[in-house]
Amino acid sequence: MPDIDAVKAALTEQRIETPSWGYGNSGTRFKVFAQDGVPRTPFEKLDDAARVHEFTGVAPKVSLHIPWDKVEDYAALATHAKERGLELGAVNSNTFQDDDYKLGSVCHPDPRVRRKAVEHLLECVDIMDATGSKDLKLWFADGTNYPGQDDIVARQDRLAESLATVYQRLGDDQRMLLEYKFFEPAFYTTDVPDWGTSYVQCLKLGDKAQVVVDTGHHAPGTNIEFIVALLLREGKLGGFDFNSRFYADDDLMVGSADPFQLFRILHEVAKNGGFEKETNVAFMLDQCHNIEAKIPAVIRSVMNVQEATAKALLVDRDALAAAQRTGDVLTSNAVLMDAYNTDVRPLLRDLREEQGLRPDPVAAYRASGWQERIAAERVGGEQAGWGA
Repeated sequence: MPDIDAVKAALTEQRIETPSWGYGNSGTRFKVFAQDGVPRTPFEKLDDAARVHEFTGVAPKVSLHIPWDKVEDYAALATHAKERGLELGAVNSNTFQDDDYKLGSVCHPDPRVRRKAVEHLLECVDIMDATGSKDLKLWFADGTNYPGQDDIVARQDRLAESLATVYQRLGDDQRMLLEYKFFEPAFYTTDVPDWGTSYVQCLKLGDKAQVVVDTGHHAPGTNIEFIVALLLREGKLGGFDFNSRFYADDDLMVGSADPFQLFRILHEVAKNGGFEKETNVAFMLDQCHNIEAKIPAVIRSVMNVQEATAKALLVDRDALAAAQRTGDVLTSNAVLMDAYNTDVRPLLRDLREEQGLRPDPVAAYRASGWQERIAAERVGGEQAGWGA
């Protein structure tokens, strides 16, 4: 049976990276909904992220998004983060909100547009240098809407050439994380639609290029844990963008749609060394909280990852391996289900109290008065968000 002290030790070491955009206004393609107290600057986003880390104890990193988080002085932003017990994590690029990118960015048929996109990616690496970030995270909306619109292979060649230029700019301790999405906004072909395309491109680039698995970016019924296990086996899993979806990519709170799937994914992570520091898997949230309060929603997502992780760590791997060796199908499944059906909330409450934290992070946040304070103080100016 798993050692409870070892499980607690592993949970204590867990780190979950929260997204700066998760604290801003967001919505659907039809409407972005404003809320009281939403940050107006990247500095205020970090102030909110600090509350998540304060009450969970496991969220010290914050992902940036450029240009949404552009500032005059990135060193000052990094200092602001450090003063609040945080550090700046992945730098996310944006090549999908400019009129020039209507037909693509790094895959665009026009060399001028491709150069513009690559220059933006190189700018993101400059920002990484200034902030101390180690990860450049790339997601491309590039694709086509109609058969014959463009040459599929030529677009892959353009993608490879653009990525190679950026890859050469990376520092020795920096890496490129390439995300995929099987559709939207392109509806006929997407240039990086799946883990295989991302893997092939990363493999050609080298060791500093790895795949990001966004848990909402798959066709219905896809076995995501198989993808995770295979990428871990190949040393090419760079990180996760954790979120949930029902019909399509919704960026809902992780674990809200299918907590059993999240458990299965994290079981493969635990079994295949994904929690080890040397594996360097980034556990990031990628979520937009459209109708729910921002900070409590991020806290809830962090807690959902913690709970799924605790269950994954409680799997009796020796019993599982023994049942698998003998082909005992029912016992193998039962070992997993026993761990999944365990109520780990008392364990996590005890762990938080041992760390000097309140046992219920959401309740602790609500009692802190932070929401009322920012609603009163953040009046005037332009709230952060992504438009629409």
